[in-house]
Amino acid sequence: MGEEDAEPGYNTSKIKQKGGFKATSFIYALVALENMGLIANMVSLVLYFLHKLYFHLPDAVNTLTNLMGSTFLLSVVGGFISDTYINRFDTCLIFGTIEVLALAMMTYQAHTKSLLPTLPPCNKGSCMDGGMGVYFYASLSLLAFGAGGVKGALPALGADQFDRRDPKQAKGLASYFNWLLLSAVSGAAIGVTFIVYVATNKNNQNWWKGFLISTLGAFVGYVFLAIGKPFYRIEIPRGSPLVRIAEVIVVAVKNRRLSHVETPSELYEVNEKDSESIAANVAHTKQFRWLDKAAILPDNTEPARWKVCTVTQVEETKILIRMLPIIGSTIIMNTCMAQLQTFSVQQGYQMNPKLGSFKVPAPSIPVIPLLFMVVLIPVYDKIFVPFARKFTKNPSGITQLQRVGVGLVLSALSMSIAAVVEVKRRKQSLKNPFQPISLFWLSFQYGIFGIADMFTLVGLLEFFYKEAPAGMKSLSTSFTWISLSFGYFLSSALVDIINSATRGGGRGWLEAVQQNLDTTKLNLFYWFLAVLSVLNFFHYLFWAVWYKYKNDGGGGDDAAAAALPEPAEVVEEDVFKAAAATNGKE
Repeated sequence: MGEEDAEPGYNTSKIKQKGGFKATSFIYALVALENMGLIANMVSLVLYFLHKLYFHLPDAVNTLTNLMGSTFLLSVVGGFISDTYINRFDTCLIFGTIEVLALAMMTYQAHTKSLLPTLPPCNKGSCMDGGMGVYFYASLSLLAFGAGGVKGALPALGADQFDRRDPKQAKGLASYFNWLLLSAVSGAAIGVTFIVYVATNKNNQNWWKGFLISTLGAFVGYVFLAIGKPFYRIEIPRGSPLVRIAEVIVVAVKNRRLSHVETPSELYEVNEKDSESIAANVAHTKQFRWLDKAAILPDNTEPARWKVCTVTQVEETKILIRMLPIIGSTIIMNTCMAQLQTFSVQQGYQMNPKLGSFKVPAPSIPVIPLLFMVVLIPVYDKIFVPFARKFTKNPSGITQLQRVGVGLVLSALSMSIAAVVEVKRRKQSLKNPFQPISLFWLSFQYGIFGIADMFTLVGLLEFFYKEAPAGMKSLSTSFTWISLSFGYFLSSALVDIINSATRGGGRGWLEAVQQNLDTTKLNLFYWFLAVLSVLNFFHYLFWAVWYKYKNDGGGGDDAAAAALPEPAEVVEEDVFKAAAATNGKE
């Protein structure tokens, strides 16, 4: 970044020419095109596993949830790399290439008979063994690695295009995450209709065409991302954030025998005025006082790394610790979402799929909540947020944690409705299997959960980005995906645990005979998740009230940030050089 044409305040004209919604438009294009295939696969792969690869139902469900769990868990890798070694733009392109390669491998396998199991089925949980099994699991692993890495870096790359010190751009940042979700659901709506229809028609014989469209869509999306490079503000990696955290913990342990200081002003900190290289300091908080000992400079000790930490460095570590309960208390909601992509799809497969003369593929039912979201997201961003902003003075309208709480309540309601619908479906199917209820009964559970996701996903992304320390924006944003990941893994575990606990010499609740859900007690599983979701909401409520927002305590830190000068690059050694210079002056 050049220093020419510097304007008074915090920015330069060169920087102001970049970023903003012009830059994020390329990111929105990628998100729409990539999610077109990714979401289509999320909602339909269980049918591919069942009817093309001849998995048993529990194994098909667990394979999909493990795939999605791995994808979101690996976002941590992309987030860490983009914060530490490679900038976010390059990280997205590298992992995007891996994702496109994986989709191309899946396309080739679905089109090649020698890489697919043959009839009759092998009567095992999975017929994918030998060379075809190696190829199959290699392609899924690469897909998880590539897509996960992109998710770890891309949201933060887009958020970097808005300067929170500019009041107008602070509002733009609040809108950015809403429009990011709108781009995702718009692409997903095309995916779960057009791509799913192409893949599942002709008795599940066109899966390779669906994968091919997904491959081409992702490829074009990454081309758009690359074209937008001249418009991006690209942050330089600041070094490993994990080292900074480890340093605080190690020094706090070393100083454990020291007495606590009487006032926070006695803790070690470097005044921002003493060095231009020091970013804005973070105010001291009273939580986790044992970490404060890392900021106590022992007598006769010169300031140096691994001997003393600044208050800001200690507070950054506290912020991450505070985030952990928020991650943990949103996992159950994502476990519920996994059911809508697995068991609910199989429900739809046993319901009346006709809309007039048109046969609707069961995995296309999620288009209903997606269309709801396409309408509601602009309404939320353009009407609700400005209205709420007048009262709360928060650029986002309401705090991010309030938004997440609304989503958790709606997810519990969605599971309750899912249980009621399953009772109705099963009762009619047992009464007359040739006249099942309409597939569109599933739209109630999908619709409510779609609205829940609109609140929770965006709330978490914005929360983790805004609250994160300066050098951990990508890694912190990936915490959203960690919650999703653990939700999928927990779903797999719950399926096995519930089956084992309810088997009693016969079949477990979720063990179907010949993939027939009428032989299961899926409704009881949905009720179990509904009760679990209600209990989890109160668990979340406790931690949300306990959480202390950075800076102003109300989640609206953008307004305060608007008055701050532009922070220069933080280099750890510079902190101690500045401190030494200050001590010399004294």
